Amino acid sequence: MRKGVKQTMFETFSDLMVRLATGVRIHARVAGSGPAILLLHGYPQTHVCWHKIAPSLVAEGFTVVVSDLRGYGDSDKPPSDDTHSVYSKKTMAADQVELMEILGFDTFGVVGHDRGGRVAHRFARDYPDRVKALSVLDIAPTEYMYANTDTVFATGYYHWFFLIQPGPLPERLIGRDPEFYLRTKMSAWSKGNTKAFSDEAMAEYIRCFSAESCIHATCEDYRASAGIDLEHDRAAGQSKLEMPVLALWGAKGLVGKLYDVLAVWQGYADNVEGFALPCGHFLPEEEPEKTAAALVAFFRRELCSLS
Repeated sequence: MRKGVKQTMFETFSDLMVRLATGVRIHARVAGSGPAILLLHGYPQTHVCWHKIAPSLVAEGFTVVVSDLRGYGDSDKPPSDDTHSVYSKKTMAADQVELMEILGFDTFGVVGHDRGGRVAHRFARDYPDRVKALSVLDIAPTEYMYANTDTVFATGYYHWFFLIQPGPLPERLIGRDPEFYLRTKMSAWSKGNTKAFSDEAMAEYIRCFSAESCIHATCEDYRASAGIDLEHDRAAGQSKLEMPVLALWGAKGLVGKLYDVLAVWQGYADNVEGFALPCGHFLPEEEPEKTAAALVAFFRRELCSLS
């Protein structure tokens, strides 16, 4: 067994390190049969955030792929440059579409939480023929959130503005005590519900995030969002997503408090549904049963009729 995630969290999943045409290696786990669903994690986590959800989706008749985004977990962390394009959501989405191709999936559903939701949104824009249904967890579109920044948002999501500062300022500050930084962020975003994170999962988050290469790469992810990602969003124009979209968010989280989440997403997609769950930011771990039930109902309707 590879060093990394304990098998008790993904005991029925195959463990893969897939090399893409670019040379970048993406770490993934796969299990199940039936229509495929790709699950994408957020900051400062890894694919482990799905450990309470993924087995339920497999049991309900889906093939489930969980992967570490480039720059995160055990996936590669390639060097970046002043454009931050190496960590643009367009580039990160291209990684994931190639991963799914290599695994043999031409069409599938995509679920993205946090940063993974931003990759998933880009994925759906760039590859609408591949993404048959999309679910975004506890986000509004990046360009919308930047355009509607106010004091409440800037205070609650200060990390958006801290992490985009030129390196090595945030890298060095986080690197002095990465475990403290990670635990502090996860406690704040879960509204103190730290019991939602199992000891095994938290150990994995700390192991992966503590690497200097990961701290730098994840800062680059945010730097890209404040620059080249916005350029890509503007270039996409006003066209809306046509595939079905399920938006879920935490009733106690900042996104749900600041925005009319459904109304916002209806500005970006033609067919949107969704609702809040009684939790903070980390839906897959704070409310795994409710999150899984919502995803199963949505993808059973939208994917199983296509198979």
